Formats: sequence, structure tokens, C-alpha cells
Amino acid sequence: MKKWIWTVIILLVIGFVGFQYFNSKSNAQEATAQVRTATVQKGKLEVKISGSGSVASVTSADITAAADNQEIDEVLVAAGEEVNAGDELITFTDGSDPITAPAAGTITSVSVAAGQRVTSGQAVAHLTNYQDFQTVIQVDELDISKIKVDQTADITVSAYPDKTFTGKVTAVAAEGTSSNGVATFDVTIHIENPENLKVGMSTEASILTESKEDALYVPVDAVHTNGDQKYVIVTSASNGSGSSEAATEQKTVKTGIANEDYVEITEGLSEGETIQLPALAASSSSTSEQGRSMQGFGGMGGFSGGVPQGRMGGTSGGSMSGRGGQ
Repeated sequence: MKKWIWTVIILLVIGFVGFQYFNSKSNAQEATAQVRTATVQKGKLEVKISGSGSVASVTSADITAAADNQEIDEVLVAAGEEVNAGDELITFTDGSDPITAPAAGTITSVSVAAGQRVTSGQAVAHLTNYQDFQTVIQVDELDISKIKVDQTADITVSAYPDKTFTGKVTAVAAEGTSSNGVATFDVTIHIENPENLKVGMSTEASILTESKEDALYVPVDAVHTNGDQKYVIVTSASNGSGSSEAATEQKTVKTGIANEDYVEITEGLSEGETIQLPALAASSSSTSEQGRSMQGFGGMGGFSGGVPQGRMGGTSGGSMSGRGGQ
């Protein structure tokens, strides 16, 4: 009698395991078969190139003597004093032209004293302007051709994560620096509203290189490439035969500007059309739930797992970043 009962229990366990296995296969296939869709949108599309750097003073320089063997009569400033451009800093006993401040700022150090003699080119003081800041970021060689003087930039500073500063490109390096076979170029951005910033704070700048109003755009992974041809998969509500399944149609398109999220469609689509996106991998939720069910059955150890989820396909513009307007 006991043997018969155990035989029934074993058959039930085997049946339950088999059911869960085939059910999980079916769920996985259904999840894999599901596709995502997006709507062709129209609005403002921006392309930005980003780089990191740090806050620096626009003016930070040594003040030097111009003549040899001049004896200092008087040093008129001390470290920590603010000066304006043209203020006298050092006078000489022979009555020759004094050394003056080349720009407004703060005298951060003085290295000479009255009675000393100076030589041509000798640094006598250092000047830093703590009210006029810039940041120098490094831009990849693939993107540097898109950077131009006077382009606008949004700047974030690690010390103030909730605040965005604005700036303009003032200089683009003519020579790059190579590291591990990749060249980067210095791009200088003047910070227009530097309130509370300090020299040395780390920055991240996004330079606006292209912007288009009323652009038609779709997610980048919606566009497929076949040789020189680009196309998207357009879906409709039904296939016209009474089935609830959506009909699909391959449409050739031409593209324009792009950022890491969206690409402009210049030909081939209309606003509001529904397009198909690559399917995501199967969710791990169903198999995880089955594992938990097995663990709770008769005290037996179960199994769990799933397929990693991720975004499939798509291209990006290297260092480009930005958004599509709604």
C-alpha cells in the first residue's frame, strides 16, 4: 500500500516538473515574440557633444619685470589684494615705468620686496581672476570637426548637481593629444554665470552642435540598414483580414541629424505613424516565479533564472548626446 502511494506521489512530481518546464518554454517564446512600437514624432531635435574638464580662471598668470637690474623702490600690493587693470604694483628707484596689473583680479602671491633688483622676465607676482571662469574639456577626434567658436553649451558641476550653468565656446585647440591610439582636443568654454564656482571643480559640458525645429524623428534603433538603404517597419492596427494581428510594411527612409536617442527622418514617414522597434529579450519574471513555486512544493529545491534584458540594435553618434523635443 505504501509503495503504491509513493508511486503516485513520484508521478505527480514528475508531471508537475514537466508542466512547469513546457509552460516556461511557452512563456519565453511569447515574451520573445512581443515587439515594441513607437510613434513618429515631430518637434525640436538637438545634437550635443559632451566632454569633461574642470573650472579654471580665464586670467591666471605671472606678472613679470620688463627690464634688467632695476632696483625696486616700493611694492604697493600684498597677496590677497584685488586690483584693476592698470593699477601700479611695483615702482623703481630710477623712476622708470612701474609694473602694472595686466588685468583685473586678485594678487595671489608676491615674490619680491623693496630694495631688491629684478631681471627681465622675472616673475614678481601672480594674478588670478576669481570672478571670470572657463572650463577646458577634451573632445574626441571624431567629433572635433563639429565644434565651432561661439557655440552654446550647458555645463554641470559636480559640486552643484541640481544647477546648470551656460557658456560659449571660445577656443578649439589646433593640436590634439594622443593616448592609446585615440586623439582628443582641448575645447575652451567661457562660463557666463559662474556664481559660487571655484577653481578646480570638475565639470561636464554639452555643446550644442545642431538643432532643428519641427523635425520628424524616431528612436535610433527603429532604423535598419541594408547596404546603402535605410528602412523602418511600419505597423497598422490590423491586417485587413479580420485578424487582430498588426500588419507590417517595410518603408525606405532617408535620415538627417541624430543624437544617441533619436534620428531625424527627412523622407519616407509621416507624423503619427506607428513603427516597430526591435523586440526585447524574454523577461525573467515568469521563470523566477516558477522557481519559487518549485521551492515551495513539498520542501524540494527548485530552479530560477531568466534571460538578461537589454536594448537591441540601434546606433549612436559617438560622443553625441541630446534629446528630441515633444
